[in-house]
Amino acid sequence: MKTNFIEALEQYDIEGIKRIPKGDLHNHAPRGGNVRFIEKWAGVQIPRLNRKFLDLDDMQSWYKKNVRCHCQGIDGYEIRIKGAFKQAKDDGVTKLVLSFGLGEETIYGSLSNFVKVISRIHKDVAPEIEFIPELSLDRGTNVDSILHLCAEYFNMNFYRSIDICGNEFAQPIANFKPLYRLAKSYGLKLRAHAGEFGDADSVREAVEELELDEVQHGIAVAKCKNTTRWLAENNITLNICPASNIILSRSQDYKTHPIRTLFDSGVRVTINTDDILIFDVSISRMFLDFYKDNIFTVYELNEIRQNGLM
Repeated sequence: MKTNFIEALEQYDIEGIKRIPKGDLHNHAPRGGNVRFIEKWAGVQIPRLNRKFLDLDDMQSWYKKNVRCHCQGIDGYEIRIKGAFKQAKDDGVTKLVLSFGLGEETIYGSLSNFVKVISRIHKDVAPEIEFIPELSLDRGTNVDSILHLCAEYFNMNFYRSIDICGNEFAQPIANFKPLYRLAKSYGLKLRAHAGEFGDADSVREAVEELELDEVQHGIAVAKCKNTTRWLAENNITLNICPASNIILSRSQDYKTHPIRTLFDSGVRVTINTDDILIFDVSISRMFLDFYKDNIFTVYELNEIRQNGLM
């Protein structure tokens, strides 16, 4: 596979790159699909994004206006989840972390019904993919009010990972410590968004307070050599979404994206999609773009690809 991946990159063969196994460890499930898949289902033409977003609110407004409006209700939700699995399958993703927000299951009346539906979609669309369901919490969540509920959910043995996303400044991340201790006791992988909009110190704080295994984004640490060295020494992985970072105005372009600095500093990094239904950039395309722009060698990109499968 290593040789095939390298050859495909060197030949600018996007279809060949798609056939090589890769991981997507940072994917928000309802926004993890392909816009053309939604268009075909809904019978509409969805406008293509032609600008950068100012912030997360700007992104969410665009999504609701241009995409979400065409796939509402249970059918609309399920077609987006099907789209996420199909997009991953078509792009050669063999390890897929899909993040589901707390409360998404309410449209099915119970968590058990929700689990049955998601499991069925996985089996029907892409059973060959290693599927890792992740429970995602908004940074503004009142932790005390959901601890008992999360304990019930973890007992279902469905979720295998936990994440926090949203406004990084909503409240101190240390407030989530009781929940993360609970998740750890159930053997969940511990992840959290940090350093996408916050600074390097916020990333280290998140890792230390919540005992994180991996950080979603974390790109701000590239500005602090001490923090990058600390992450490398502690084997903390950063699940980075370059296209997302560029379109959300966190980086100007691929050439100035901090992933190169982080890689050179010894930090383990992966390349992921985040919200591909909005950004419309696949993992295979990002690998090829990083190579075409002479940012990484084929061997370095293969190492990053392998990081996503560990």
